[in-house]
Amino acid sequence: MKAICFNFAIHQPVRLKRYRFFDIGNDHYYYDDFLNDDIITRIAQQSYIPACEALLRMIESTNGAFRCSLSITGDALEQIEQYVPELLDLLKKLADTGKVEFVAETYAHSLASLFDPDEFAAQVKANCERIEALFGRKPKVIRNTELIFSDEIAPQMLAMGFKGCITEGAKHILGWKSPNYVYAAASAPKLKLLLKNSKLTDDIARRFSDTSWDAYPLTADKYIDWIASTPAEEQIITLCMNLDTFGGLQPASTGIFQFLEALPRFAAERGIEFWTPSDAVTKLKPVDTLSVPYPMSAADEARDCSAWLGNMLQKEALRKLYEAGERVRLCEDRRLKQDWLYLQASDHFYYMSTKHFADGAAASAFSPYETPFQAFTNYMNVLADFLVRVDEQYPLSVGNEELNALLKTIRNQEQEIETLTREKESMRQDLEQYNIEHKNRPAAEAPAAEEKPKAKRRCKKADKKA
Repeated sequence: MKAICFNFAIHQPVRLKRYRFFDIGNDHYYYDDFLNDDIITRIAQQSYIPACEALLRMIESTNGAFRCSLSITGDALEQIEQYVPELLDLLKKLADTGKVEFVAETYAHSLASLFDPDEFAAQVKANCERIEALFGRKPKVIRNTELIFSDEIAPQMLAMGFKGCITEGAKHILGWKSPNYVYAAASAPKLKLLLKNSKLTDDIARRFSDTSWDAYPLTADKYIDWIASTPAEEQIITLCMNLDTFGGLQPASTGIFQFLEALPRFAAERGIEFWTPSDAVTKLKPVDTLSVPYPMSAADEARDCSAWLGNMLQKEALRKLYEAGERVRLCEDRRLKQDWLYLQASDHFYYMSTKHFADGAAASAFSPYETPFQAFTNYMNVLADFLVRVDEQYPLSVGNEELNALLKTIRNQEQEIETLTREKESMRQDLEQYNIEHKNRPAAEAPAAEEKPKAKRRCKKADKKA
């Protein structure tokens, strides 16, 4: 039996406003609310809402045979709740079908897994809690930002309790192997890996409306035939794409929604099922281990992390940002913590990439800035003000070693306080129980408690007489 595993991602960063050098120290609000409202509302109307409605129809028309998964960042969820609540209602309806799995992401679509393991764990936990609170579904499978994965990250994912991870089927890692199997992470063998089939994903996400493509036009029956023609032993085809592929990157006028909704019918004719990621990692055993010594991702043809780490501008911005991690996690300032999350979005560093500004099309499609240098300057102005606020909470004069010692002391004190609180509560309950028992004691038993004082008074009288 062959199966298709769809994973649709929803992410929108909280975009920064134009922030000048002279704003540092004077203006602590960094975001372009009008632009954020405009973009999330427009994309929701063009793409997210009609795509979710199509997925609902696909589930209903197949009596639940169609299944898929969604991964949604915390940044996107916050904007959806604020600007497009009707989309949130649709997502809840999808969750209620029981046929849509929610996959864990980093809360801010960040690069924390490459720089700060503690922050990575905290963000994944926050994202899972938000998903569970909104949709009543606890994620069991994880996909890192832009499918970033390495041998160093795998053990941490397993330690978080995930049984599977969706990542890129990069050719330089796979070599002659096929992405259409379940693999085990070499550094954490109990963590199963689902690898994106880049060719079949890009046929939809990138080439669907390309009239110069030799396979144009792509129809649902042709696409399912391609999947059915893969070797019989290749059981799982993992397709990962942004949900705004439908109606966004591929406009509705191209017939992309009709293509999507026709897939289940032709898949059923060819005996192909639809599975969620949990279905796949539960039903299939790994055919081999996969070692990824250096981080890979879904970005660019290189399938590495150079989209965010390819030049000195990006490296400097990331270094300055993640140096503040320990201090931010210490503070209780909610506004500061929120800014910390928003500033970690990988998009800010993608805008600084010189790789993506080779032609004007890439610049206009993805970045609100005219050049990567403008993106860097604006971000660093914002970061400078943010770091001043962090320094006010925990001065830079406190070195890392001293800070770590303070952290250890604080954590030990917190544990001691928790222990004492539990002991106090236990003693309070014992005391209440004691009082209840003695209050309800029968009157016949009461004199026994008074005999000793009376006996003592008689002894004193006897002594006086003597």
